[in-house]
Amino acid sequence: MPVEVTWWGHATCTIEDSGVRVLTDPLFVRRFAHLRRRRGEVPPPQAALAEVVLVSHLHSDHLHLPSLSRLAPGTRLVVPSGAVAAVPGLRMLLRRRQLVVTEMRVGETVRVGEVRVRAVPALHDGRRLPVGPHKVPALGYVVEGEARTYFAGDTGLYDEMAEAVGAVDVALLPVGGWGPYLGHGHLDPSRAAEALTLLEPRSAVPVHFGTYWPIGLDGVRPHEFHGPGDEFVRQAGIRAPGVAVHLLSHGERVRPEARR
Repeated sequence: MPVEVTWWGHATCTIEDSGVRVLTDPLFVRRFAHLRRRRGEVPPPQAALAEVVLVSHLHSDHLHLPSLSRLAPGTRLVVPSGAVAAVPGLRMLLRRRQLVVTEMRVGETVRVGEVRVRAVPALHDGRRLPVGPHKVPALGYVVEGEARTYFAGDTGLYDEMAEAVGAVDVALLPVGGWGPYLGHGHLDPSRAAEALTLLEPRSAVPVHFGTYWPIGLDGVRPHEFHGPGDEFVRQAGIRAPGVAVHLLSHGERVRPEARR
C-alpha cells in the first residue's frame, strides 16, 4: 500500500505507511496562548489515533500537552532526548495517560511495526520557551517503510541537510509560521524550495502555515498568513520542477508518489 499523508493544519500530519499510523506534532485546539485557529476545523477525534507520535521540539505549538492528552493509552511517543526532564508536565502526562516514551538523539532509530523512525538534525531553537534552562535539540524525523517520508518539524537550511536527512521520497516542509515575520531557524517558501533542490524528493507537502495567527493581527500583513503555500508551489516550480508538490487543505489527504 502506498504512503498516505493527511495534513490537519500547522505541523500536524498523519503519515500512513505499511499499516502504521504516524502522527506529527499534534495540535488539536481552537485557541492557545495568543494564537487562534483561523483556517480549518479542529481535527476530529480519529486524528489522535496513531501507533507512534513524533514531537520535533519543545515549543508549545509542537509539544502541546492538552493535545497529547488525547492520545490513547499505550501510544508510543517519540521526543528529543532530554524532553521529559525539561518539561515537568510531560512527566505527569506520561504517567496519567500511560504513554510509552522514547527519547531520541540524532542518528538513532526506533522501529514501530513495519516502519522505522530515524531522528535527523533540525536547525532550530528547541528549548521550552519563553523560559527553560534545559537545551533540548530540535529534531526532524524520517519515517521509513514502503516510502521514506521526511518530517522536518521546524528547521532552517543547513549545509549538511542532504547528507543528514539522506534519500527521501516525500518531504513535509514548513513554509511559514504564526506571525508576520520568521526568525532564524525557519523555512520560508523560498528557503523551503531551496531545500527541495538539496533533498531531491519525488513529492513534497508544505505544512506549518495558514492555520494559527496571533489575535489582533488579522488585518496586519494578511498575505503572510494566506500566501506561503501558494508561494512555495510557485518557487518549487522554478527551482525544483521535477518535484510533485501537493498543496493540501486542512484535513485533506494525498498518496504522494515514491520512487520504490
